[in-house]
Amino acid sequence: METKPKEGASAARGKPFLMRLGIGLFGIGMVAVLAVFIMFAAGLENLPVWLSAAAGIITPLGLLLGLIALWREHRQAG
Repeated sequence: METKPKEGASAARGKPFLMRLGIGLFGIGMVAVLAVFIMFAAGLENLPVWLSAAAGIITPLGLLLGLIALWREHRQAG
């Protein structure tokens, strides 16, 4: 009887660290963006600076890291 590795586990190991980091940072940044929009829609005017900074810095940083990881993966394959 042969045991096969789960598809999700092997796919997670196959992704480069930089890609996983980029996805994580982008996700955290998007949560911060949603929080800023919800708080602003609720009528709060003085939003925390750290939350606005997280929404404005972490989201594009995660996107940039993901794009760099894709570019590096493409260069290695070609």
